[in-house]
Amino acid sequence: MTRQFRRGWQSGRGGRLRWIAACALVAVLPCLANAGQRPKQGPVRRAARPGGGWDKVTSGTFFGDAFEALQGSRPPFSAVGRPVGNASSTPQAAPASADGFKWSALVSEGTLTDEVKDLKAALAAATARPSDFKGGGYDRAREGFSVAALTFGVIAEYDQDVRWKKDAAVARDLFARVGFNCKVGTDQSLAEAKLRVADLEAMLEGGSPQGKPDRDEDFRWSQVAGRPALMTRLEAADGIVAAAVAEKDGFTKQIDRLLHDAEIVAVIAETIQRPDYEYHDDDTYKGYAAAMRDAALKVREACRRQDYDAARAAAGELKKSCDACHGDYRS
Repeated sequence: MTRQFRRGWQSGRGGRLRWIAACALVAVLPCLANAGQRPKQGPVRRAARPGGGWDKVTSGTFFGDAFEALQGSRPPFSAVGRPVGNASSTPQAAPASADGFKWSALVSEGTLTDEVKDLKAALAAATARPSDFKGGGYDRAREGFSVAALTFGVIAEYDQDVRWKKDAAVARDLFARVGFNCKVGTDQSLAEAKLRVADLEAMLEGGSPQGKPDRDEDFRWSQVAGRPALMTRLEAADGIVAAAVAEKDGFTKQIDRLLHDAEIVAVIAETIQRPDYEYHDDDTYKGYAAAMRDAALKVREACRRQDYDAARAAAGELKKSCDACHGDYRS
């Protein structure tokens, strides 16, 4: 390459670079000019805050502090969204009775199981010898079996998990039937009574009743136990309550037994108000029964607080309601 050609190429290259720069400047200048002419945005306009206070009607609709309306402990949010496991992995509370009544408000599981245990010895004694059974033991058996039927009837409808719940309906019907059959002391009623005592012993040892009820109609509480048999249990409870509140030392020593019988009284008072029972549609009779139930529950609460004065006052109310009922109605 000659020197003259090299100088010409360099001269031409410089001209081409200057031409490219000029074109780029021409393209950029209009953009800069438009940017300088863009109008400025004004301040953002916001809605004005509501003025004045709320009127009384509106302000009364809301809480001043939302947290003041909350009650109880905070829910376990950590459990929300937890996958549902096997149905048998988490115990579920037993449903309430068919009519929605919650027997747990009147009687505890402990009282129900202890009542069944107490009945076993009395029934075994009443059915031990044929001569004793036919000589009057059948009447004691009738009373015991009737109370057992009532107890298992409550267990069958108990709104919490309780012992014997699986077999309770069968036991209820079996003991109810033998209770009615023991109105007389015969070889047949004694034979059936012995079978039911064996069923009771088996259940106490963890087994199930061997008999099968022959019910062919819907369950009715009036078929569980006759009212006279339940009145006999109430009289026994009345004696226990009176003895327990006679003086303070006795109250302290017998407080567990007093609480037990108070709950049994509450159960019987509730049961005799159920449909199909005699006088169940008599408002005066139901008033006496309700007063007896409520007084029994007051005795129970006094026992829980170990309040002798309250227990004695409640026992007085209980006796008053019983006496008034006996004065107007006879079993």
